[in-house]
Amino acid sequence: MTTTTPAEAGWDTAPGLLDGAKSLTLTAEQCGLAYWLESVAQGTLAGRARTGHADGCETPEFMRAPGPLRDSLVLELAQRSVAEDKATRLLGHYVANAPGVAERDFYATQLIDEARHAQIFRDHLVELGVPADRLADTIAEVSADYTREVLDPIERYAQRVIRDDGDFIGGVAVFTIVIEGVLAPAAELSERKWERLDPPAGEIARGAAIDEIRHLTVGSSLIREHLIRHPEYRDHLLDIMRDGRRLWDELPDRRYVMAREELFQKGMADHAELLAGYEVWPGRLLLDTDPDERYDTADRWTEEMAVSRLEYMGLADALPILLGTQP
Repeated sequence: MTTTTPAEAGWDTAPGLLDGAKSLTLTAEQCGLAYWLESVAQGTLAGRARTGHADGCETPEFMRAPGPLRDSLVLELAQRSVAEDKATRLLGHYVANAPGVAERDFYATQLIDEARHAQIFRDHLVELGVPADRLADTIAEVSADYTREVLDPIERYAQRVIRDDGDFIGGVAVFTIVIEGVLAPAAELSERKWERLDPPAGEIARGAAIDEIRHLTVGSSLIREHLIRHPEYRDHLLDIMRDGRRLWDELPDRRYVMAREELFQKGMADHAELLAGYEVWPGRLLLDTDPDERYDTADRWTEEMAVSRLEYMGLADALPILLGTQP
């Protein structure tokens, strides 16, 4: 029996993260264990399960040499691997607190997704020349400040809602609206930036993005369905979003992203021939962008995606909370 991979999970047919997160509708009932085994393990990951990229997709030698371009990617992968590791551990509480089988099974698959992301980010560091016996120490060293100042406060916020309060839908909102909803555009930018400079990193980002589409859309559907059944929960959900927005306002995330972008800017200039004519988004050559423009564009993508997802969830009037424009 031949199983056809659905378009949203196919390597060559899945939309980009932003388009998929804005346009697709997927539910926990649709995306259970059978879906994951057939469409993800045997679909998205076919030929890429071990490393996150296809065999024969090699890391260029210049990416293994010391310099700002390699430094930028090492920082990004190390910091993202720690974030995914924290997400994996956190998702155990979602599985434990799930109100039904469909929700439990979906979050069990998301836990595996995030653990896999952490692994492939770590493993690509070795492909970039980080010694395997120094991998854990290297990640800890280059991510220490980012972990303490950005990831740890986010983790405590999410733990309070899903673990301490036992609020499953609140926890879904934390992950879907506040955490992944804000970080997703930067992940989209990563895929576009590395596609030509480090094809394996581009493929790794592509595979992770396909997973994130599923996480965002299923989480959104869970919130939508809960609010339809329990409209009285709405005020509490808005309070959770306000807490999340206040937290993001306090975090120095931009400083760490800009540090990576400044290194990337220096490094890409050294390899301009590989980027000749390459548009990072329609009508804009990557070589013509600067760190501020790339950051601001990802920020605009965040707003566009938030408008679409909040409208779908019936929370369009909550957009000022998420964007920090509410008085």
